[in-house]
Amino acid sequence: MEKLSIIKIGGNIIEDETSLHDFLKLFSALKGKKILVHGGGKRATAMASKLGIESKMVHGRRVTDAETLEVITMVYGGLVNKNIVAKLQALQIDAIGLTGADINSIKSDKRPIKEIDFGFVGDVKEVASNSIDKLIKADFTPVFCAITHDGKGQLLNTNADTITSQVAIGMSKIYETSIYYCFELNGVLQDFSDKNSVIKNINSKKYQELLNDGIIADGMLPKLENCFDALKNGVHQVKMGNTSMLTKENNNFTTITL
Repeated sequence: MEKLSIIKIGGNIIEDETSLHDFLKLFSALKGKKILVHGGGKRATAMASKLGIESKMVHGRRVTDAETLEVITMVYGGLVNKNIVAKLQALQIDAIGLTGADINSIKSDKRPIKEIDFGFVGDVKEVASNSIDKLIKADFTPVFCAITHDGKGQLLNTNADTITSQVAIGMSKIYETSIYYCFELNGVLQDFSDKNSVIKNINSKKYQELLNDGIIADGMLPKLENCFDALKNGVHQVKMGNTSMLTKENNNFTTITL
């Protein structure tokens, strides 16, 4: 089975022009078929603030009212996505920027109201793997932002880590898929004050221990939940660390296993 890499970049990389440029050079040099997924939460929060719109977060996830959805659509689908696509073209990667609405690639259900009303937030229910594969087979590199749709004309803010795992699960029917969650840290850290305290391997048992000890919390929670969900549903491997893990020289990152 042919290999496919799905790489997700975090907001701190997007925000720093040098970090973004360095990452995109590594991404462009990565051999084989690949998909890039990005968020842009920090940029969206900054833009919302400029417009006088308060940003609300619960358990590391954004509450998205109608005004916030407009900002997210502009920032994720426009400013951030097209900036990345343009930079990839400069590196001779024929990238195509997408939301989940494009080619009907990622459908979501609006998250039901339980204890918290997250607003216009989507939970992925369907990935059109064959449609995405048509782009890949045509030698395009898909670049997904963190927006999906419900199939009825409504865009939905959707966690980029979740999009990454769900796209990887969907594409695993066609390819041997690997996920690389790239962010500013070397991996999952035992001690947040020690940037070198990387936990090299986390399995289900270790994950529970880290949860109980409060080492994994906030935004790392949904990220790791998505890792395990992906592995349980056909994804070959999941790695977390800084962008240099895309090179063969670096082995200092976190590998997630069942």
